[in-house]
This record gives sequence, C-alpha cells and structure tokens, in this order.
Amino acid sequence: MQRDNPDKADIELRRIPRTDALLAQAVFVEAAGRCGREQVKRAIHAAQAQARARDIAPDQVADHALAALDTADLAGTTLRPIINATGVVIHTNLGRAPLSEQARAALHVASGYVDLEYDRSSGSRGERGHGTRVALLEAVPGAQDILVVNNGAAALLLAAVALAPNADVVVSRGEVIEIGDGFRLMELVAAGGVRIVEVGTTNRTTLADYAAALGPATGAILKVHPSNFVMSGFVSTVALPELTSLGIPVIADIGSGLLAPDPVLPAEPDAASVLAAGATLVTCSADKLLGGPQAGLLMGRAEEVARCRRHPLARAVRADKLTLAALEATLRGPRPPAYRFLHADPAHLRARTQTLTERLSVLGAELVSADGEVGGGGGPGVALPGWAVALPTAYAQRLRRGDPSVVARVHRGRCLIDLRCVEPGDDPRLAAAVLALADVTKPSRN
Repeated sequence: MQRDNPDKADIELRRIPRTDALLAQAVFVEAAGRCGREQVKRAIHAAQAQARARDIAPDQVADHALAALDTADLAGTTLRPIINATGVVIHTNLGRAPLSEQARAALHVASGYVDLEYDRSSGSRGERGHGTRVALLEAVPGAQDILVVNNGAAALLLAAVALAPNADVVVSRGEVIEIGDGFRLMELVAAGGVRIVEVGTTNRTTLADYAAALGPATGAILKVHPSNFVMSGFVSTVALPELTSLGIPVIADIGSGLLAPDPVLPAEPDAASVLAAGATLVTCSADKLLGGPQAGLLMGRAEEVARCRRHPLARAVRADKLTLAALEATLRGPRPPAYRFLHADPAHLRARTQTLTERLSVLGAELVSADGEVGGGGGPGVALPGWAVALPTAYAQRLRRGDPSVVARVHRGRCLIDLRCVEPGDDPRLAAAVLALADVTKPSRN
C-alpha cells in the first residue's frame, strides 16, 4: 500500500532517471555505437547505484555515466585512475609505483613494432632488451651482468633453480617469511624442485649453523631480507661477508629494489652494497623503490647470470617489450614519482596541506600531523613525517566511490587525506572532489 506522505529519501530515489529513459537519449545512443549497449548499461547502473547511496545527486547520474564511458572508450580498460591520498608510497593494492612521464611515453613507443630483438644494421636477430640491460649496468656498476624477468618472485625462483638444480638451498629460519596474501617465499623456491634446508632459530642464526648444514648436496645459500617486519631484542643474523667466506654461492633477495644506499632508508639493503659484500646473485623487484614497472632483476656475477639466462625457465618468466621500455625510461629519465614521494619535504607538504585545509574549512577540516609509510614491504617501521587533512570518516567511502576516485585512509575515527603521493597539480581536483560530495550530503562530525 502506497504511503500518502512519502519521506524525503523516497522522493530523492524516485528522481533517479530510469535506465530505459537514459538509453533512449541521443548521447547514450551515440555512446552505445562506440562502446556497445551492454557497457553503456553498466555505466548507467553504476551511476544509479551512486545516486542510491547518495554519493551523487539524481540529476548527476547521466553526467557520471557519460564520464565513465568516455574514460572506458579512451582507455579500453575497466581499471580506474586513483588519487592516492593514503600517504603510502608503494601501495600494492593501488598498483605499487606510479610510472614517470618518461616511462609512460616509452610504453606508447613500445606499443607498436619496435626493434626489441632486431639489429637494424645487420638486419638479423639482436639482443633482447639491450638498452634496458645497459641502463641497469650503468645504474649498478658493481654488477657484471643483469637479467630482467617479469617480477621479483620469478627472479628469485630462476636464481634458485639455475644455481641449485635439484640441490639444497640453505636459509635461516628467521628468513622463512610470508610476504602477503598467504604467499610464502620458501614454497615458491621449493616449487622449482629445490630442497630448502632451514638452519638456526627464528630469532638467532650463527655462521656455525650454516656451516654445519653444508655438504655435497648444497647448491646455494639464500639470504632473504625480511622486508615487511622487524625483529628486535635477543636476535642475531649472519652478515653477507661471513656467508661468502663459506665458499658456496650466495643468493641475496633484497626485495624492494633499492639500487644504491638511501639516507631515508638506512636499514634497507641496496643492490650496490650487497654485491660489494660478495653476493653471487642479487634479486629484487623493479616496481617498488626503483619506481618502475612490474619486473624482477637478477644481477651479479656474469657466469651465474648467464646460467639463469640459459635456463629453460627464463623463457617462461622473461619480461615483455612494454616492461623493458618502461624500465629503461625509468632509469634514464628524471627521478620517478616514488622517489619524489619518498623524499618529499615535510615543510612543503605542510604548506600544501594547509592550503587544502583552508579550502575545506566549511566542512570543519583540520590540519593534523600524519606519518606516511614506504609500503610494498619496504622500510618496515620507517615513519615519513608529514601532514594530512582530517575529515569525518563518512567521507572515506564517498571519496573512494567518487569521480575522481580518491583513496584516503581512516585512522582513529577520522578520514585523513595525505598529499604525499598526490601530484601538486591534482590538489585543486582533489579539493573539488571533496566539496562536490559535501553538496550531496554533509556527514556529521564524529
């Protein structure tokens, strides 16, 4: 039975335009010709859902649906750009390191026919990714050779199976780690037919523990940087120079892809220092602290890198042309965004955040101190001093679902908007996104 006096919420819901009415409009008929009718319907339904959740007003449904279709038509992907206002530099859920403008331009070049494995002088087959390899060797001169594969896990797996085929790999129990989403590093290595031999205890491992485990079946020693946690107290580990004195090849997985020492991350291992300490091979990711595309690097002694390159598994994990192009551009161009975000000047951040706070003052915004994080398993426990705009928590969900989509963080009952990983040119757009949501409905202060 229909009520005689429907409340205001019901009236607002009835104002949401019907799907068939929108589909009949000329702009949506034209959009269906570009994107397909089903994609147009999905965009309309998504905008209607935003209106039902009161993230947008009913009269904004058509505009939001058309904006979503324009983005989808341009990019051809369901992935949506995100403004990262979390303060986490290497945010795994948001695609880890954002690429530099040079890397993005290189992706465009590599999207067509390119001389990936072609020698233009001789007209014959050339070395795959030669320019990327040269750029890496220039960045890490202590490496005799470097091989690029499709991710960090693949780099470690290939190193283990190439240096210790059907053999023992010795590792400290304190370095038998899980790196997220249930992914356990030693299970990966064992999947390649390598036998894992654990030595020492969770908190203490000595050189004698390693020495006692060595034998004719030992193929390598694995040294893993436990990058996503810190142990303190009654702990001890064995330094690389001591491990290399045992005369067995040492694979050092440094994880986050730092190529040279960085004063912001004094405890983070870097490729140059680890190679100088005697590691046979170093493995790491390229889409974390290096700031490039998803890739894995194997670097070290020429003979061992060559063994990895010739191994049959190398074909299955090799990097594609887009990755090689973006990685070379990352290395040869200006500092990538991840580096700039990591080294952001706190005073500059405060000034930007103060400006944003003033623009949002009508919402009761507050300027608060807020430490950023390295993220991506790098720099555990390292605080990056900074600032944030504090708003009621209700804004967090609405910002995520808005256009542009802004991902902030919720901390102690407040929505914190941290500008560390936001390009300064996006500050006005971010402010407009918050104010636009406030026009729909103003959440009460928590």
